[in-house]
Amino acid sequence: MQAENKMAVMPIGKLICQMSAPPLISMFLQYSYNLIDSIFVAKLGENALTAVSLSFPITTLMNAASIWIGVGVNVLIAGYLGGKAQDKADSVVTHGILLSFVVGALLNILVLLIMKPYFRAFTGNEEIYKLSIAYMGLCSLMQIPNMVHIAIQKMIQATGNMVAPMWFQIAGVVVNFILNPILIFGIGAFPALGICGSALATVAGYMVSMILAFALLLGTKQKVHFQIKGFRLQKQIIGRIFAFGLPSFIMNALSSFMVTFVNLFLAAYSATAIAFFGAYFKIQQLIVMTVNGLIQGCLPVMSFNYGAGNRERLNLAFRYGTILVSIMMIIGTIVVTVYPSQILKLFAASDEMCSFGISAMRIMAVSYLFCGISTMISTYFQATGNVLSSIGIQLCRQLILFVPAMWCLDKVFQMNGIWYAFPVTEGITLIFALVLMVLGGYSNNHSIFKILTEQFKQEKS
Repeated sequence: MQAENKMAVMPIGKLICQMSAPPLISMFLQYSYNLIDSIFVAKLGENALTAVSLSFPITTLMNAASIWIGVGVNVLIAGYLGGKAQDKADSVVTHGILLSFVVGALLNILVLLIMKPYFRAFTGNEEIYKLSIAYMGLCSLMQIPNMVHIAIQKMIQATGNMVAPMWFQIAGVVVNFILNPILIFGIGAFPALGICGSALATVAGYMVSMILAFALLLGTKQKVHFQIKGFRLQKQIIGRIFAFGLPSFIMNALSSFMVTFVNLFLAAYSATAIAFFGAYFKIQQLIVMTVNGLIQGCLPVMSFNYGAGNRERLNLAFRYGTILVSIMMIIGTIVVTVYPSQILKLFAASDEMCSFGISAMRIMAVSYLFCGISTMISTYFQATGNVLSSIGIQLCRQLILFVPAMWCLDKVFQMNGIWYAFPVTEGITLIFALVLMVLGGYSNNHSIFKILTEQFKQEKS
């Protein structure tokens, strides 16, 4: 019965914390892969760090595709369970796994085809080019295990089990962390593989996560099941998986394109500027996507209660999530603003990098104060089926507004203008998101300003 599902009956405050903590940790671990790679690779020299930085938009796009399928599956399963349609939820599981393998393989091939002309467009330095090709050629092999393990993670999370998926991600990150120095520098019987060692450590980490994810889904009792008997491919389910996950894909894919545009602008200044931004952006992604883990924990709660027709719990989940996201973004802003030099030292930053990097980090950190709320509003639209509004917000913050703002500010303030573009764009996007929320008619006539300021309400069990 629906009443037995905790997403229908548990107090919202407790439910949000319980549902959000594991995906928050999972997203932190997911985006620590590139951060760990960069910290170790930086010890090989600035050219190696630049190579990893140039590879980051591609690996981000690969992660975005994985999250696309995963979130689409998550929202669809949660909605079907909310409507008590178990057979349909099980069918989504099988569709999701099949899609993960097929799309993952296609993306792996695509990356191998485009990486040479892509890197040639950004550098004429032969050493950086060769390092980039070596790193990305091996890193592309991560796509299938990455896509599959994220899909299974989101399937299990959609049932309300947020803890179990966290463990196979932790295992993958631990493997990556242990193998990075061993394979890069050659420890014990292992040869020193340099930047290739870092890529192999990343692939190994994702493989471990995928194997454990399958063991959890198939070897333990879950509320959804891999359906073989009577299964048939349904275009409608495939289409809905892609549709519901599209806003999350766009949000993550746009960050890939955004980094690419920033690198194009920074290439006019120096390779050091590219290396700095690559290092900084991994810190930004770690903060923003960790907060996004909290938001993704809110998503199945909102989607379930929307599917169940419970508008009061849907709106209450949105309010709690918005307040928590705002608090976390404020903390992230404080950390980056107060400790920029210490953060840069993690990447063995040169004096030249520190000379402009410290102030640049403080400028860009201001943008966190705005992007958390606008992303939460985008997720609300996503959970309630208003996909176009959700996509519109993400397009504004990372493409439609950002690129023109960066172009204009770069002309006026030179390289500093690139950094200013971040808070300017996020501020305008938040205003746009608030207008959409008001015009869209927030359910039960709640004022958006009340949403952002209302204190946590006591709710009876």
